[in-house]
Amino acid sequence: MPLFSALLRRDAKLESCLVNDASHVTEGASGEHVGKIQTALIIVDNAQINKDELRTRTYGHSTAAAVLAYKRARKIINFSYQTQADNIVGKMTIATLDREMLQYEMLANIPNACSGRSKPPGVVV
Repeated sequence: MPLFSALLRRDAKLESCLVNDASHVTEGASGEHVGKIQTALIIVDNAQINKDELRTRTYGHSTAAAVLAYKRARKIINFSYQTQADNIVGKMTIATLDREMLQYEMLANIPNACSGRSKPPGVVV
């Protein structure tokens, strides 16, 4: 099962995260895939992430806190071995983030009947 949102799809590391436990994204990771996770968290959850982490696309403390807040709000917990959310982007987290990002992208492309704009005011895609 692939990722579907324009932001997250076709990223080998994120696609692997969706199907492989060893590919979970954790604190200390860095790269374009982390930047995409950060962007998605900001868009769908109004996450507050440290500017240095954003600039370097690093999964640091503020990104981990944003992931944890996102998972807690949505009760993303694998009850087969967890009792509470963690700050790791694994299969369930990336799938949920992808669904929410896809929904956002679809709504952002619906013409606004009142303004005639193709995207809601303030939306950057």
